[in-house]
Amino acid sequence: MKSRDRPAVAALRATLAAIENAEAVVVDDGTRRSLAIEDTPVGVGAAEANRRELTEDDVARIVRAEVAEREAAATAYEKSGHTDRAEQLRAEIRALTASAGP
Repeated sequence: MKSRDRPAVAALRATLAAIENAEAVVVDDGTRRSLAIEDTPVGVGAAEANRRELTEDDVARIVRAEVAEREAAATAYEKSGHTDRAEQLRAEIRALTASAGP
């Protein structure tokens, strides 16, 4: 962010959001959901659900999916003549793969 590398910031924010979404757990404990005040959880964090813990492989898979999604979009933009947008997406891809190992 300090270097004002907008493509990198955009790619990292979107990828972090995808990782956070993958950590979400669907809460379905079979209980009746009601808006009645007596059924409302009380206290800080009372309605919070535990998050999934992702493995390194899970995170790597999410990053690869983000890269693949950007590559497909960049190709589509190039085909439609929007080379400037395609280059922005490729800059985001470079940011996501910059620290990737072999």
